[in-house]
Amino acid sequence: MTVICLHGPESTGKSTLIEQLAAHYATVFVPEYGRTFAEQHGTDFTMADLVEIAQTHDAMTQAARATGADPLFLDTDPLMTAVWADMLFGTRDPWFDAWHNTADLYLLLDIDLPWIEDGTRLFGSTAERQRFFDLSRAELERRGLAYVLVGGRGPDRLAAALAALASVGVRPATPNPASLSPSSL
Repeated sequence: MTVICLHGPESTGKSTLIEQLAAHYATVFVPEYGRTFAEQHGTDFTMADLVEIAQTHDAMTQAARATGADPLFLDTDPLMTAVWADMLFGTRDPWFDAWHNTADLYLLLDIDLPWIEDGTRLFGSTAERQRFFDLSRAELERRGLAYVLVGGRGPDRLAAALAALASVGVRPATPNPASLSPSSL
C-alpha cells in the first residue's frame, strides 16, 4: 500500500486536489478532520484541541489503511496539525513529535494560489503564508520524509501532482480485462 499525504498551509488547494487525485486513481481518501472540527467548534483552538484533531485524523487514517485502498490519499495528517501548533502557539505538545505513522510521500502544495477566506482560515497575509509554508517544509525535512513540491493553478496543479506521483512509480489501477463488461468498452 502506498500512502500519499497532501501537506501545506491553508488555502493551497488540498481539499480540491485530494478529490481529483482519488478520482483519477479510483481510490479513497481521508478528508481533513481539522476543517470539520473548526466548522463544529470554531477556530479558537487550544493545544488540547489540536491533539484531538491529530489523534482523530490518525484514527481515520488507520481505518482507511485497513480497507487496503492503494494508493491511499490523505488530506493532511498530524504533521500538518503540528505545524498549526507551531503557528498558533510557537510550540507543540510532545504527542506530535512522538507520532510516527507518516505517509510514504508528501505532496507539499505551494502558496501560489490566492488566499480565500472561508471562515476557518487564519493566516492570510503574505508574510503569514510564507511562514506557514516554511514551517510546513521544515517539518518534512526535519523528519527526513520524501516530498515533492507541487504548484500551478487549476489543471496545471493537478497535472503537476500527477507527474510527481508518476515520477515515483504511483500509477492508476489497471482494470482487469476479465472484469470489463461490453458496455464499459
